[in-house]
Amino acid sequence: MMILDTEQQTARSWFEALRDQICAEFEAIEREAGSDAAFIYTSWDRIDPSGEPGGGGVRGVMKGRVFEKVGVNVSTVGGTFEGDFAKTINGAADDPRFFATGISLVAHMANPMVPAAHMNTRFLVTTKRWFGGGADLNPPIPNDGDTADFHAAMKAACDPHGADYHERYKKWADDYFYIPHRKVHRGVGGIFCDHLEGDFAANFAFIQDIGRQFLSSYARIVRARMHDSFTPEDEARMLEWRGRYAEFNLVYDRGTLFGLKTGGNIDAILMSLPPRATWS
Repeated sequence: MMILDTEQQTARSWFEALRDQICAEFEAIEREAGSDAAFIYTSWDRIDPSGEPGGGGVRGVMKGRVFEKVGVNVSTVGGTFEGDFAKTINGAADDPRFFATGISLVAHMANPMVPAAHMNTRFLVTTKRWFGGGADLNPPIPNDGDTADFHAAMKAACDPHGADYHERYKKWADDYFYIPHRKVHRGVGGIFCDHLEGDFAANFAFIQDIGRQFLSSYARIVRARMHDSFTPEDEARMLEWRGRYAEFNLVYDRGTLFGLKTGGNIDAILMSLPPRATWS
């Protein structure tokens, strides 16, 4: 069993509480659509390369009428980075021991008029301690109103914590969620930050606001769009767009690489992949 200090346990408890809030809200949306879909939870344990217990997590997946596939994962892991991977992690070059806890969400929607979404926030400890993550909206068929709503929510998460936060972290998301080999952005953006060190309480409050604002905005957007009509051409566009999403997550996404390099649960790591996709 991993022994957590106060900050580690505080962060873990929040990510688990946020998971419960999100899953309850998404199940409520399914009820409103006349579906009895619910999350199925699967726990997993990690063994560190040293042979010692290395934590684990819970993978939650729901497949319903509104959410074709949505995954909400919480993991809390620790141990030792293997090989040169430690050199790529903040504060781990000279000491490969680490702790990480976080939540990761990816929603792929049945209706192409409803945007897909991604949200991930995390707390890591090496020789340094920091928060990171963010949220972004990924519509196959963008809607200006939805985009404005989502960016307003992300700005509302940022503004109480720094006058320049939204401008900085919106640009970071634009730069990060980009597919170089396609020369396109993955979606319409959001915010992304990393290596928020120093004042634990202040950074933790910011991370909490990202989660709260994401849930409020995204649930509102889903409810507004889930009954919209669409054509076979719209669905074909969604499936081709999902192929781009898969390419980004398999080639460029840091979270995917981190999970694979630290012996995470494969099903949880690849939960982000869409249930259906096409490549023309």
